[in-house]
Amino acid sequence: MTKQLLIYERAVPVTRQRHGSWSVKAGTTFEFARGVNSVPLMVAEFGNAAAEYTIVFGGAADEIIPVALLGIRDNENLYVNDSGAWAGNYVPAFLRRYPFVFSSDNANEADATFTLCVDEEFSGCNDEGRGERLFDADGERTQYLQNVLGFLQAYQVQFQRTKDFVKRLQDLDLLEPMQAQFTLRTGQRSTLSGFSVVNRDRLKALPADRLAELMQADELELIYLHLGSLRNLTPIAERIGGAAEPADTAPATPADFETSGNA
Repeated sequence: MTKQLLIYERAVPVTRQRHGSWSVKAGTTFEFARGVNSVPLMVAEFGNAAAEYTIVFGGAADEIIPVALLGIRDNENLYVNDSGAWAGNYVPAFLRRYPFVFSSDNANEADATFTLCVDEEFSGCNDEGRGERLFDADGERTQYLQNVLGFLQAYQVQFQRTKDFVKRLQDLDLLEPMQAQFTLRTGQRSTLSGFSVVNRDRLKALPADRLAELMQADELELIYLHLGSLRNLTPIAERIGGAAEPADTAPATPADFETSGNA
């Protein structure tokens, strides 16, 4: 799994001076995500995402974050069809927030000021009235823009909760680097590496009080949603012609491990 490709080409702060006449028509195309084979996933999304995606942990050290696998080869998203529509039931929030994103002026989130930005290269951005206006005739934020702000604020809260969950997994030494190998019906071999999963044996070996803490925090459920979602690896491979053999997972060597970006 290669380093997460950025989907934002030119994100600039949203201002009434620059975007006073702008509208945004979003949700009709996902061409911007065609070359992304994984996206960050917040813990609040595990329940919906686990039904059709494989949830793993990408990154290294303090940059590890859950991701939803969208493809098993570089620059390949198997959930964007030929017309640019999303070919899945659930769209991860990381993609639903596009073309908007928060930028921060401080690495320490507790002290950071967040600024709403928009990717001006998004095809849905226009000053022709297509979609939803960002500002009204008086230069005030529209309800649409207020809703966007609310969504990104909620996303930021979930991002912090997700980081706390990952830190707990790391503190308990539950994450293990893995790789998955596929044989397609074409005979082509494909290997996906650069991710971690929860080690079942280490989980079962935890003291009862630690398991109880995970259960009380609803994090034991998150772990099992993650583990259950691993069975979706083979269906993902079948989207590129069908896997002749089931996915096989094995520990990866340090050389196999590459980082994946975060939100």
